[in-house]
Amino acid sequence: MRYTYWFAQVIAIGGEAVAAGTYMGFWLPNVPVWIWALAFAIGIVFVNSRSVKNFGTFEYWFATIKVSAIILFIVMGGAAIFGMGQPAVGFHNLTGLPGGFAPHGLKGIWMGVIMGIFSFTGIELIAVTSAETPDPRSAIPAALRSMALRLGLFYLLALTIVVSFIPWTQTGAKIVEQSPFVRVFAHTGLPYAAGVMNFVVLTAALSSMNANTYLAGRMLFSLSRSGYAAKRLGRLSAAGAPTAAILVSGVAILAAATLSKLTPLAYNDLFGVATFGAIFTWMTILVSHLAFRRRHAPETLPVRMPFFPVLQLAGLALLAGVLITMGLDTEFWNISWIVGAPWLALLSAAYFVFVRRRVRADGYA
Repeated sequence: MRYTYWFAQVIAIGGEAVAAGTYMGFWLPNVPVWIWALAFAIGIVFVNSRSVKNFGTFEYWFATIKVSAIILFIVMGGAAIFGMGQPAVGFHNLTGLPGGFAPHGLKGIWMGVIMGIFSFTGIELIAVTSAETPDPRSAIPAALRSMALRLGLFYLLALTIVVSFIPWTQTGAKIVEQSPFVRVFAHTGLPYAAGVMNFVVLTAALSSMNANTYLAGRMLFSLSRSGYAAKRLGRLSAAGAPTAAILVSGVAILAAATLSKLTPLAYNDLFGVATFGAIFTWMTILVSHLAFRRRHAPETLPVRMPFFPVLQLAGLALLAGVLITMGLDTEFWNISWIVGAPWLALLSAAYFVFVRRRVRADGYA
């Protein structure tokens, strides 16, 4: 799972680097995207390789910019929808277009869930950072409890405003060239605000790169400490950062970014491993939690998930449903099975070969 998670992270970071380079085209359209992608990838790897304090400082400011801008976006977008000081946009785009509210029915909604679920990958960062949190007993539960509120505020409200402004018939490949948040601000007649929002989505991409680079480095570090990667990757710098693991991850990130820009079809195959791996990681976490709770009495735990084991089982069923749907979709998502399943089989075979060699080296039968 750790190697799959590491691979999924570096692939995702490479894509984010290209996205950040695309956003820079808003101001400097003549500069090639790959130059920005390369610069951002090197910069993020450098920040993470210094110390965990650097990671925290950058993530704090990235998050502050994102939160402030999204709150402003929700306020301004809501005012435009309800006609406060300007003609009301209303909710016509939600109900008045061909097909009504759900033009493709439940199937369309479910496929939208599959697309949207990958926006939530990364929330497991809360658990990964617990090892470097001064007081995880209080900090981690507080972060988990506030997560639902923040997701509801920043995802549901913001996306409601986006789809109220932009007809679903105008979404798709064209929107990749410009953030929907930028389009909303431009629609309100505030071009300077559009530039500011482009800066915000740029910081959001850099924030994602920053967090995922942290995760990738810690996964390689953990694998090394467990004996499944080179020992050099398990060493810490004087500042307490797994510099070697981060640098190796950085090389993989640059390779992924290069593939994403120069050979999109090859990158799409690698992204299939990332999408399959993300779901596989979440399912492994849920299964692990079920096993954990069977071995530990609830009264001995400082934090307990509510409605155990119903939510865990429901989560496993829904994630399994997502994976099955991805496998049946021949237009796009089935690539995740085509490359993801062989990837897991290859890793499993490598694991058993590695364990057999380790057992022989240790002199066991």
